[in-house]
Amino acid sequence: MTYEAFRHFADSYGLAAMVILYLLLCGWVFLPRAKPGNERARTMIFEDDVPGDR
Repeated sequence: MTYEAFRHFADSYGLAAMVILYLLLCGWVFLPRAKPGNERARTMIFEDDVPGDR
C-alpha cells in the first residue's frame, strides 16, 4: 500500500469511522441500562472519601 493510497483511505473511510464511533459513544450514555452508572457518577462528587474525616 502506497502512502497516497493509505492517505486516501484515511481521509475518506477513516473520517467516517471516527464520526460513527463518536455518535455511538455519545448515544451509549442515553441507553436505559446506563442509568445506574450515570446516577452514581452524578452524585459521587458529593460523597466523602473518608467518612468522618472532618
